[in-house]
Amino acid sequence: MSGAAQFKKNVKISERHGAGEWALERVALLALMPLGLWVASSAFTLAGAGYDAVAAWFANTLNAGLAIATAVIFCLFGALAWKVIVEDYVHKPASKGLCLFLVNLVFFALAAASVFFIVRLALGSAPLPAGIGA
Repeated sequence: MSGAAQFKKNVKISERHGAGEWALERVALLALMPLGLWVASSAFTLAGAGYDAVAAWFANTLNAGLAIATAVIFCLFGALAWKVIVEDYVHKPASKGLCLFLVNLVFFALAAASVFFIVRLALGSAPLPAGIGA
């Protein structure tokens, strides 16, 4: 049946395949819950600490790894959430495609920059000079 809508127990069966994305969004949210608690406790611990203390904290492999995981999973979750918003509210196919591309590009750039700077801190690289880019 290609043209007629299909129903199961009087509910229209989706013609799209969004169940996988829905499940991925829920798994990402489930992972972000304990990571969010870890971020909050880490922020509380590091509040008022100097650069050397923060650098030492990032030098710990577990802390750097959890920070990277948090950043990447958060960006994945954000990209999936914005995808749903764009698909629901942008109706022109060309505009929808462009918006989805931009959303994915922004979240990919955020994830890549997060990983870059976390690794930079973890390896003990010198901070970037003040006023860079100005």
